[in-house]
Amino acid sequence: MDEKYRFLSKIDSPDDLKKLNEEDLPELCSELRDFIIDALSCNPGHFAASLGVVELTTALHYVFNTPYDRIVWDVGHQAYIHKILTGRRDRFYTNRKFMGLKPFPSPEESEYDTFVCGHASNSISAALGMAVSAAMKHEDRHIVAVIGDGSMTGGLAFEGLNNASSLPNNLLIILNDNNMAIDRTVGGMKEYLIRLNTDYRYNKMRFSLWNIAKKTGIVGERHKNKILRFNNSLKSLLSDQQNIFEGFNIRYFGPINGHDVNSLIRVLSDIKDLRGPKLLHVHTIKGKGYKPAEKEATIWHAPGCFDKETGERKVNCSANQPLLYQEVFGNTLLELARKNDKIVGITPAMPTGCSMNILMKEMPDRAFDVGIAEGHAVTFSGGLAKDGMLPFCNIYSSFSQRAYDNIIHDVAILKLNVVLCLDRAGLVGEDGPTHHGAFDVAFLRCIPNLTICSPYDEHEMRNMMYTAQLPDMGPFVIRYPRGRGDLVDWKNDFEEIPVGKGRCIVEGKDLAVITLGPIGQTLRDIIGEIDTEGRIGLYDLRFVKPLDKDMLCDIAKRYRMIVTVEDGVRNGGAGSAIIEFMQDNGFSIPVHRIGLPDEFVEHGSVAELYKVCGMDKESISSVLKQKLEVL
Repeated sequence: MDEKYRFLSKIDSPDDLKKLNEEDLPELCSELRDFIIDALSCNPGHFAASLGVVELTTALHYVFNTPYDRIVWDVGHQAYIHKILTGRRDRFYTNRKFMGLKPFPSPEESEYDTFVCGHASNSISAALGMAVSAAMKHEDRHIVAVIGDGSMTGGLAFEGLNNASSLPNNLLIILNDNNMAIDRTVGGMKEYLIRLNTDYRYNKMRFSLWNIAKKTGIVGERHKNKILRFNNSLKSLLSDQQNIFEGFNIRYFGPINGHDVNSLIRVLSDIKDLRGPKLLHVHTIKGKGYKPAEKEATIWHAPGCFDKETGERKVNCSANQPLLYQEVFGNTLLELARKNDKIVGITPAMPTGCSMNILMKEMPDRAFDVGIAEGHAVTFSGGLAKDGMLPFCNIYSSFSQRAYDNIIHDVAILKLNVVLCLDRAGLVGEDGPTHHGAFDVAFLRCIPNLTICSPYDEHEMRNMMYTAQLPDMGPFVIRYPRGRGDLVDWKNDFEEIPVGKGRCIVEGKDLAVITLGPIGQTLRDIIGEIDTEGRIGLYDLRFVKPLDKDMLCDIAKRYRMIVTVEDGVRNGGAGSAIIEFMQDNGFSIPVHRIGLPDEFVEHGSVAELYKVCGMDKESISSVLKQKLEVL
């Protein structure tokens, strides 16, 4: 290892970390920052969040006895330092690469990783379960939940807080407050945390007095909640502040400087053995120690490769390059909003990621970032639609799983005209199984009243968005992938697409290939390469709900076999819908499905993962050739 890592080179586990003197820890933290900058400049990953928790992570592993003591991370892009300090330093160059270290903490990878944390706001609930389990088994085990990067806005975090004070546990919650998710955090919790200021010594003194009173018999356990409420009320009166966490009867400490590793160690050592649930509020700076990242944390959340000396990002900005699908969405939404004053945009904390920021910039009063709160985003959209607005609610496909009940209960039942735009549908690459948009077609197509479609290309996407905002369309789902399309000239004149109507791309006579979404372009190329006799027909399904019954009946009568191809799970997906249609309508034509397997697909480049799943051009070509041979 590089000689400049004098301390880091000696740390292969938290036990090695504990051998260092406390006065050496600031230098270790400096080395960790240099290591992260070196590694991520050439192997892209989540950059700014990692730099923000260097001291906090070091202090946690210095004070607690991991892995026996549990650290539960929220939104695991904070956990790179944790990986480096827990035996994965020398393999960190493989992070997010195919067959390399996983993009987020996973118990399958390391005993130090206590829970899966690709999505946000689950740490308090999971850690509370572990803390209650430890109490039930009389284990002297510390449980720590580290929540931050905007995750405290998620409803699940509040459900965990609400339950924590009513169950037997000694949970410690670390609130990593950096005023950021990927974009700036929004909402009342953000403003509250900015104003909140409490001396941790007060809290320690208060609970020390409580324990003395309890031991001397002045009060009993049954008085605990009343005493806590009295103290909280008195403190609010004296300080002119309300403390929401103490309102939950959770002891509050802080806020403290999250970049002073020695102070963090002292505070953690002081409070770790206090009984009952407690919360330590830590102020950090996202991107700390790297000036470009501190200045523009959103851009440096996951910047790709960059020159570590100059801060120049190595981004291909060719003028002839097609737009990202998300950029087509953002520009099209603005164009439609200019024509239709009922249109509004909603995003749960992803305005830059989904390009809702384009509408926000020109029409800030018609775009709403609701924070990391997907369920609320959908129900909020339902409320807007109920009273005449036309919301385009943009959620990443994998995150929409968190809003399933809201889609059914608050949109579909009332047939509300909410346009649910599912970005990052299909395989997304290096972020792995927590982020692949694999399941949306399968879990949505069983819901009554929904229209579900996926565009073949950018022009189709614009036309689907235009169609979705026409009168009386009801709930309308548009799914589209991460990455770029093929059309440099992406801007077309809007055309209404008949709902539930597919189209023929290539005429054939023996084998019909039916695709959903942009993967149809890959099949067009494959068929052009392998079919010189015109035996293969290609059909763009467009709508998985409702299906084009006339087109499918015609295919069943004209062809001898069907192959379906989709960038989503095979089980329950578009191919399954076609099999159901054929069965229900008395057709016996065989259907072969190509799609994602019945397993969680790991991380890697999209090309690598397509090959593993049998969805690359070579694999699909092989299947089609085999089918032609038997016909």
